[in-house]
Amino acid sequence: MFTKSEDYYDAIYETMKDYSKESRQLRKLIKRHKRSKGNALLDVACGTGQHLPFLRKSFKVQGLDVDAKMLAIARERNPGITFHWANMVDFDLSDKFDVITCLFSSIGYVKTLSKFRSAIKSMAKHLKPGGVLIVEPWLTPQAFKRGHVGAVFVNQPKLKIARINIVKLQGRVSSMTFHYLIGTPKGIRHFTELHRLGLFTRNECLAAFRECGLKVAYYSKGFIGRGLYVGVKSSDSGIR
Repeated sequence: MFTKSEDYYDAIYETMKDYSKESRQLRKLIKRHKRSKGNALLDVACGTGQHLPFLRKSFKVQGLDVDAKMLAIARERNPGITFHWANMVDFDLSDKFDVITCLFSSIGYVKTLSKFRSAIKSMAKHLKPGGVLIVEPWLTPQAFKRGHVGAVFVNQPKLKIARINIVKLQGRVSSMTFHYLIGTPKGIRHFTELHRLGLFTRNECLAAFRECGLKVAYYSKGFIGRGLYVGVKSSDSGIR
């Protein structure tokens, strides 16, 4: 994943995302759907923890990620918050939560449908009855555009970044080799980074939620046009 670009992650994605706005939208969704009375929130695949400074104003937040360096950045940004180093597919914590989020298409990194189902099940079992699971998906097979050329540019006084990639398809997995050109006062460097994300249909995603006893709603627009799944755990879901 972001094994080479962690130090530049925030600079790149702050050009694409408004974390404050998304957090406000999240709070509205949570208020609309949540039925439990608590305010414990777990952000799965939290990355560098950019949403948490906004969400901690309303919730008792924790974060979870499989990338240790990203967690180190998140801990520095969010002192006093508990972070867990674990894989979303099979994590097992002692706590239960009123809200679990998995945002910015991070779920796509599980690659296969079986692991997608396992990840949803792992998250669902950590929900309290009446708790809400919010997942922002990657692209569906129907929305995938073979050969799409992507580019992101950062233009700061002492940091210039160009990140360019072409999207390829390998079965049901989208493959992107990001090419980074980084300019700082110390010099210019280039490196590449491979990212592979699974493509899952809307029906497959809905079924994974329902298999875990979650009542699920789908919002087609989502935060950035990729959609959003919102599942609520009933008291008799059978998931422990």
